[in-house]
Amino acid sequence: MALIDLGGVRKEISLALVDDVAVGDYVIVHVGYALTKLDPEEAERTLKLFAEAGMVQTEGAS
Repeated sequence: MALIDLGGVRKEISLALVDDVAVGDYVIVHVGYALTKLDPEEAERTLKLFAEAGMVQTEGAS
């Protein structure tokens, strides 16, 4: 199990489907499960798109 934070929303999720997840890693989450890890560059691009669409507030997206 892990506690995630997306734009200030915190939720506990299962890591049962993903191996070798560490603090600071980015994961795709669906219905309470981490599905896969993302590399940091892809995660930043995705978070920026979410912020531009008004879906989430992030510190790194401008």
